[in-house]
Amino acid sequence: MSENKQRLEIVTPQKKVFSEDVDFLVAPGADGELGILPGHTPLITSLNVGIMRVEQEGKKYSIVVSGGFMEVRNSKVTVLATAAERTDEIDVARAEAAKKRAEERLASKVPDIDTLRAELALRRAITRIKAASGK
Repeated sequence: MSENKQRLEIVTPQKKVFSEDVDFLVAPGADGELGILPGHTPLITSLNVGIMRVEQEGKKYSIVVSGGFMEVRNSKVTVLATAAERTDEIDVARAEAAKKRAEERLASKVPDIDTLRAELALRRAITRIKAASGK
């Protein structure tokens, strides 16, 4: 691997989503976005629901991550995500349906509803729709 590259591995409990050398990435860290270049100082951080932007030989990719952790060490970035998917794999109709369900749950004001879970589902759905539309 060139010193201008770093290995990015994104893994979920179900599968390996991404495993390639990249030039640069921006991750949705717990305290804000993190830009990672090759040779970055070692770090471990939790990730928020968000869009990871990846640059690879002039091409740009977006990958939706739904929480998890990221470790940077020795020009290798490892992401252990609860869920992750490339934008070209997103089922927009399914994401729209999930958004509608979450909004209905939150609007129902039922006392035993898990509000935090519904809010997270809404955030994931909105993020997936945003990423798929390229916004």
